[in-house]
Amino acid sequence: MAQRRPARVGDPVDAIETPALVVDLDPFERNLATMAQATQGIRLRPHAKSHKCPEIARMQMARGAVGICCQKTDEAAAFIAAGIRDVLVTNEVVAPAKIERLATLAREATVGVLVDALSCVPLLGSVAARASAVIDAYVEVDVGAGRCGVPPGPPALALVEAIAREPALRFRGLHAYHGPAQHLRAPAERRAAIASAARDARATRALIEGAGIACDIVTGAGTGTWQHERDSGVWNELQPGSYVFMDADYLRNVADAPELRFEPSLFVLAGVMSTPAPGRAIVDAGLKAFSFDSGLPQVHARRGSAGVEYVKASDEHGVLSVAATRAPLALGERLWLVPGHCDPTVNLYDYIVAVRDGTVAALWPVEARGALG
Repeated sequence: MAQRRPARVGDPVDAIETPALVVDLDPFERNLATMAQATQGIRLRPHAKSHKCPEIARMQMARGAVGICCQKTDEAAAFIAAGIRDVLVTNEVVAPAKIERLATLAREATVGVLVDALSCVPLLGSVAARASAVIDAYVEVDVGAGRCGVPPGPPALALVEAIAREPALRFRGLHAYHGPAQHLRAPAERRAAIASAARDARATRALIEGAGIACDIVTGAGTGTWQHERDSGVWNELQPGSYVFMDADYLRNVADAPELRFEPSLFVLAGVMSTPAPGRAIVDAGLKAFSFDSGLPQVHARRGSAGVEYVKASDEHGVLSVAATRAPLALGERLWLVPGHCDPTVNLYDYIVAVRDGTVAALWPVEARGALG
């Protein structure tokens, strides 16, 4: 069953039923503006797997984004149904039924997909042709992530040449994303990782163009490294996603002096449900309210919760340690908790509650929630 709406527009924040996924609009809008300003002159295609919310995608496009990325065909379907008309699925799609859905979507929007296997190209092309559609194909190059993608150089060129032979496929460029680099803590580590990725992407693009094939786009980058890709002279399209929210894991990265900083704007609002002992309080947000793959949530101290730490979770309970130097928490008191990892945390909720100045300003449906196919 769908979740109960946790609030109504105009409600005070104290009336939001907890646990609830909440966006503080002021820092959220500053994050949007910072990225839009910093990427003028380069294509910005934010990754929507971070928010799964068409309303946020529309805000990003209103500020200059050329389209969005998503990770699944069903995510793409949700965004296209909501009116987003340029979607890149930053994943390989090999199941025939999923390719058919992708081709159907490509009849009403610009749809791109990644390719890293020669054997998939004829199937992708034939399904698109039967659907009277054209699918944008990007060759994924492994530039250090150790996940999907062909090695740089000749294997990528072979894929490009195969795509060029399919009338219903349009080669758009290279996908060069170094995921692990996003969470390297030291600035020098992130800089070195992207410098290596840039060498591989640059050489691969040169090989393709040397074969007489235009390579219009090199796309990639994330919230942890996007300035390095922007300034590299290699990438001309950037895909950061988590910058709109920031999470506790990204906030652990040490910022280099020239790096722009984004503010936490996404929170799980939790309520104190028990104060069983001095120094301990329990909130109603546990394992089913957050993703814990990137660690425990952080209590947002600027919300009046200094001296409180989230230390343990069970299914429906979050255990807080309360410093003896501060006043005890009261039953029903609200805490603003920064998720460890925003993307899978958003996927647990049907609604994002947008608040400003202590009041609920909007409820945004998470339309692409649970899109697994």
